[in-house]
Amino acid sequence: MRISDLLALSFENLRRRKGRTILTIIGVVVGTCSIVVMVSLGIAMNVGFEEMISQWGDLTQIQVYNWSGNTEVPKLDDEMVKTLDGLEHVKVATPLYRPQYLNGQLYAGKNDRYQAYAEIVGIYPQAARELEYELVSGKYLDEAPALSSASASKKIPVLLGQYTGYSFNDTKKRGDSAYRWQGQTDAMGNPLDPFVDIEADKITFRTYKNDENSDQLSYELQVVGVMLEDYKKGYITSQGVLMDLDLVKKLEKEYMKANGIKDANYGKNGYSEIYVKVDDVDNVEEVEEAIKEYGYETYSMSSERKNMQEQSQMIQLILGGLGAVSLFVAALSIANTMTMAIYERTREIGVMKVLGCKLGKIRQMFLLEAGMIGFVGGLIGIAASYLLSFVLNYFGPMLQGIVMMLPMYGSKMSVIPVWLALLGLLFSTAIGVVSGIMPAGRAVKISALEAIRHE
Repeated sequence: MRISDLLALSFENLRRRKGRTILTIIGVVVGTCSIVVMVSLGIAMNVGFEEMISQWGDLTQIQVYNWSGNTEVPKLDDEMVKTLDGLEHVKVATPLYRPQYLNGQLYAGKNDRYQAYAEIVGIYPQAARELEYELVSGKYLDEAPALSSASASKKIPVLLGQYTGYSFNDTKKRGDSAYRWQGQTDAMGNPLDPFVDIEADKITFRTYKNDENSDQLSYELQVVGVMLEDYKKGYITSQGVLMDLDLVKKLEKEYMKANGIKDANYGKNGYSEIYVKVDDVDNVEEVEEAIKEYGYETYSMSSERKNMQEQSQMIQLILGGLGAVSLFVAALSIANTMTMAIYERTREIGVMKVLGCKLGKIRQMFLLEAGMIGFVGGLIGIAASYLLSFVLNYFGPMLQGIVMMLPMYGSKMSVIPVWLALLGLLFSTAIGVVSGIMPAGRAVKISALEAIRHE
């Protein structure tokens, strides 16, 4: 008997008992839909956790600290930064250096009419791109044209935050009119531009004087690029000043000299923190462990992500187990259906044996019928799962308010990836085949003569 004959015969046998077959298939549909939807809730929760963490910060970034005070821990200096930069999977390692002894303001306009506080941060020039500071316009620091030696002491290449222009206030005005802020409009509803166009106007950084005997240093900023505001990267992308780390140190030393500031420990203890960018989120934990071996403290979103994933996996197992109970009941229903089919078709089985049909073919026929029930039920169950998933996502917020047990941590309450649908279909088919093993075994053990005499 060919496989096509077995398929045709199995289909016809199921069709003849369509009432019982449909009821059994409905059981498989309910079981498959239950387990797929339950697992999809856990997957959606995991996706929601990822969305949540990605809003907090960069998942591939590690902050490294040296606050232990342990003398056996190496200094977090430029040499150590270079060592960490050479670790496997590390794209770049750099300090984000905020100078302690460089205090001043930004000035613009005629007679320094517009003034703003300057938050200066030093970074390795090539690191800004690797840390994914996106630019609204211009170039990165390492792409900026080199200044001549004559102008190098007067102009400072910098990246400015997107809305640095709004940080300037008008010293000739009082009250609210002295300030502009992002989103502000005039009486007609038209947006108001900042007092200073950071890409076109001349901007000067001028240091404070400690006393009457100290000098005030002045530097013109050469704005080579404007950073896109991204608070995951810090306030600096909004209204900060990013410049070459070596240049920041040079300006700081000039300021200390001009103001008579002496610090015996200046530059000797290394950086308090640095940032390490990893090539992939899956490698963050490995890199973090390698850094900790040097004795440094670290922080990354990877630890938060790991805890949330563990919680999500546990919930997925619980939800999947609840759904599996329904599929187990469906398996019992299939076994019952196939057992009843054997009693009803005992005479038919006897005739097949007398005609010389091999026992293996008889077993295959019943297994095929059970598998077809599982397959069809699984197929319909998957379709029902996608429909139910759509309803949950569409009415998610409202349903969550009614049924507090429904989890929703991201934009979706239920997520059914292709692999889950295929796994659900495969599982339901396998359940059908397994449920038919015992009835099929009973069918091949029936005596041919007794089967023929069976009424």
